Amino acid sequence: MRSTARLLGQLELAATRYAGSLHIPECIPSTSYSSISTCAAAWEISNCGCVNNTSSSSSSSSSTASSSSCSSISLQQRRLSSTQASAAPMQQPAAALQPSMLDLEATRRLQEMLAYDAARQAAAAAAAAAAAQPKPRRRINIADVPQFQLPSKSKQPASPVHQPAVDWQQIVEQVRRSGQLVTGEQMLTDTFRRKHTYLRISLTERCNLRCTYCMPADGVELTPSQELLAPAEVERLAKLFVKAGVQKIRLTGGEPTVRKDLQEIVARLNTLKPLGLQTIAMTSNGIALGRQLPGLVEAGLSLNGLNISLDSLKAERFERMTRRRGHARVLQSIQQAVDMGFDPVKVNVVLQRGVNDDEVADFVELTRQQPINVRFIEYMPFDGNVWSTQKMVPYREVMARIAERFPEGLQRHQDPAGEVAKNFSLPGFKGSVSFVTSMSHAFCGDCNRLRLLADGALKVCLFGANEVSLRDAVRGGASDGELAAVISAAVDRKKAAHAGMEVLAVTQNRPMITIGG
Repeated sequence: MRSTARLLGQLELAATRYAGSLHIPECIPSTSYSSISTCAAAWEISNCGCVNNTSSSSSSSSSTASSSSCSSISLQQRRLSSTQASAAPMQQPAAALQPSMLDLEATRRLQEMLAYDAARQAAAAAAAAAAAQPKPRRRINIADVPQFQLPSKSKQPASPVHQPAVDWQQIVEQVRRSGQLVTGEQMLTDTFRRKHTYLRISLTERCNLRCTYCMPADGVELTPSQELLAPAEVERLAKLFVKAGVQKIRLTGGEPTVRKDLQEIVARLNTLKPLGLQTIAMTSNGIALGRQLPGLVEAGLSLNGLNISLDSLKAERFERMTRRRGHARVLQSIQQAVDMGFDPVKVNVVLQRGVNDDEVADFVELTRQQPINVRFIEYMPFDGNVWSTQKMVPYREVMARIAERFPEGLQRHQDPAGEVAKNFSLPGFKGSVSFVTSMSHAFCGDCNRLRLLADGALKVCLFGANEVSLRDAVRGGASDGELAAVISAAVDRKKAAHAGMEVLAVTQNRPMITIGG
């Protein structure tokens, strides 16, 4: 009886499934092995019941069991028939199904299952075959790689908006109404009593290198040539500053050697030395410097005022950092400057962690036998150079590395007033080592610098966004006295110090190449 009851349960499940009353989730195929097994079990029970109901047995106990089984089967069949009379297509109890019908149904479902499995295996095999096929190599257009993109007039980023610190027209009108003029000393002294005696003049925004920390990967919007300061305008403004007390002028860029009238500008500035100008200096990347250096010296370039940028002593790394070739030419320019008597030849090195900071000791070695001043400059944030505190190497860390390699120790120099670098030398070395610590140890309290950009904007702080256009004032007809008043008003707005590193990193400013190195 217990065995019969278990078989009846299987029969009920099979009959209910075929009657359509058992829900099968969509994610489970209806042609599963379990369904077919249940159908086969139902057929066996049905067949067994019919045989026991029609055949006689010599044993009375067997007849009683068979009669009881058939009675139970009939009762179960009637219950299912009464509750699911409307279910189609099955219209009679499962026990009444012929074995041939169940065999056909089981065979059909088995075939569906096998077809489903075969299709799935074929799809998997096709996917594996496609993955195994070698992919065609795609040619890369180097112009599409961001770090190799050059500035183009057809696709240039929008230039940032620079809010003027001073409305030069308003200042000129006030001077014309009042007749009050500013003196030279007043023009160059700010509200914190800092007197500015050092003027940096950027001559161009163009450059023959694409240094990652200076020029954004997508280039910059270049100022049209007619909007750059002409040689006569450079001379006039420089004369105004020199007469007010500026003693040193440095020419920068971009790269100043790409400007064809560079030698003329140096010669014009040289005429200001009787007025108090002491030094005409220049910063160059050295690529095209060698062939121009003799003419620049003849025009008046000071032999103590040459800086050459070189961020790596390894040619491959140099090309990666500058996105250009020319490492050998830079080294030749440095040696040529030494041979021509420049003393010292200053080599600017912008250190970046994980990029070139492993070359500190090698750069220091340059100062052993030659009058070279290696200047380690802390990495500074400007528009488009992807600055981060993790990339910056503080000068104290650099000093510690030098002390490990050179146990004789660095000896501190007596720095002149307004000097932005911390200067050292090693015993027995002809050259020296300096640290420009704009980020970790700012020198704002002693800052004596002003910047005149290539487009004629006066920038009183390297990290300040406010500017005033002296070019527009000159071309607008302002007199020297009125220009002095405009300059004085801009200098008065210079802050006591620039913001911290995190603030500078998110402050809108020009890219370094348009400010001047």
